[in-house]
Amino acid sequence: MIFDKAGNTTIVYQENISLKQFIENLNKSYQNIKNDHLIINLFSFSKITSNDILEFLQLSNTHRAANKSFVLVTNKVEYDQVPHEICLVPTIQEAKDIIEMEEIERDLDL
Repeated sequence: MIFDKAGNTTIVYQENISLKQFIENLNKSYQNIKNDHLIINLFSFSKITSNDILEFLQLSNTHRAANKSFVLVTNKVEYDQVPHEICLVPTIQEAKDIIEMEEIERDLDL
């Protein structure tokens, strides 16, 4: 698992493993990154479905309940194919933009 930290945001990505193993590794590493906003880069997975995205729901809910952003990035699944509780965008830049907007909302208590 590779972590790319910039400020209070960490981008997480992994090469050459199954999605199941990636999620297991993410859960094991979570204590080390739980205080950061998280961008989960899923571009290395050539085949990913909306059902695969649902595997992140519990971790997403936990992270967002702690007032931290949790954004999944892939262009293989459309955002309208997943529940609204999961933040899914097609690019890393959009993920960064979402985090910036959510930080402003938190600062304004929206």
